[in-house]
Amino acid sequence: MRQLDVVGVRVEMPSNQPIVLLKEAGGERYLPIWIGAVEATAIAFAQQGVVPARPLTHDLLRDVLGAVGRELEQVRITGLRDGVFYAELRLSGGVEVSSRPSDAIALALRTASPIFCADAVLDEAAIAIPDEQEDEVEKFREFLDSISPEDFEAGGAPGSPT
Repeated sequence: MRQLDVVGVRVEMPSNQPIVLLKEAGGERYLPIWIGAVEATAIAFAQQGVVPARPLTHDLLRDVLGAVGRELEQVRITGLRDGVFYAELRLSGGVEVSSRPSDAIALALRTASPIFCADAVLDEAAIAIPDEQEDEVEKFREFLDSISPEDFEAGGAPGSPT
C-alpha cells in the first residue's frame, strides 16, 4: 500500500465527467478516478474548507462516526475490476466497511484521515509524470484553485486548465 494525496477535482471534457486526481506521496505517479458530480462537489467543498449551513452526506457520516465513538483511521483503495475502483473504510476497533473511492475520499478529507492505495491498483491505473513535466501538473493545480464547487453542478462545467 502506498499513501496518496488528493490533488483535486476537475471535469474531463468532452464527456463532462468529473475526476478526482490523487498523487502518490513521495512518488511521481498520479491516479485519476472518474467520479460523480455530487462526490466531486463534496471533495471540492472539503478541500476549500466550505462549511455548509446543514451537513451534507459526508459531513453527516463523519458526525455519526463521532457519535458512536468510532474514528476513520484510514481509507484504502483496494481494487480495480472492469474499470471500477473499490475502496474500504478502516474504522477504529478493526471495523472495515466497503465504500466507493469517491465517498471514502470525501470522508477522509473531512476527518484528516490518510488515503492508501494497493500497489497493484497503482501499477495498473496510475500515470507516471516525471519531475520535468511537473509544470503541467502545476497548471492543473492552478486550474483547481480557480474553480468552485458550484462548477460541478449540472450544466456548470469549468473549462480546461491549459
